[in-house]
Amino acid sequence: MSEQHNDHRLREGYERLLERMQDGANELTWDNLQKDLDDAVAFEAELEEYTKDELALLRAWVERDLKDMRHYLADTGMQVATWLGIDISGLSRRVAESLLSIADRSVVERERFDENLEAARADYCEGEVAAPGLMACVHCDAQVSLPHVTRLEPCHQCGHRYFYRFPGKVIET
Repeated sequence: MSEQHNDHRLREGYERLLERMQDGANELTWDNLQKDLDDAVAFEAELEEYTKDELALLRAWVERDLKDMRHYLADTGMQVATWLGIDISGLSRRVAESLLSIADRSVVERERFDENLEAARADYCEGEVAAPGLMACVHCDAQVSLPHVTRLEPCHQCGHRYFYRFPGKVIET
């Protein structure tokens, strides 16, 4: 299987996980988020031919992005588009609707959300699939624009593997 085909499969799986989670429990607590994500991964396992490692990666990537989004929304009160660092109207409808739905529930429940999210917040690493937006290299601060769900490549400026989300500036898609 080609790497491009595999990237496409993982990107589609990531988007389907988000889509399934948008109709999850109304009260978005940490436990409900975990259950919704487990259910979405189980459904994805039946739908597509993924290895256990691929399913674990998809789950970890979606969980990481949701943790990061909720942390940002809770700390800043900003909107999802600001967190993504892009014009949300340029996203595919299904990704935009999923993120906005999950964010709407998180705003209501953010005060009840487990404080362990901050401690569990992780950097982004080359090879992971990430939500669209603006990232920056932790080594040289070079900015990388992700116009859609994308597998991260090493920094094009310095070759470093680790990134952080660069919120606040909206880019056109």
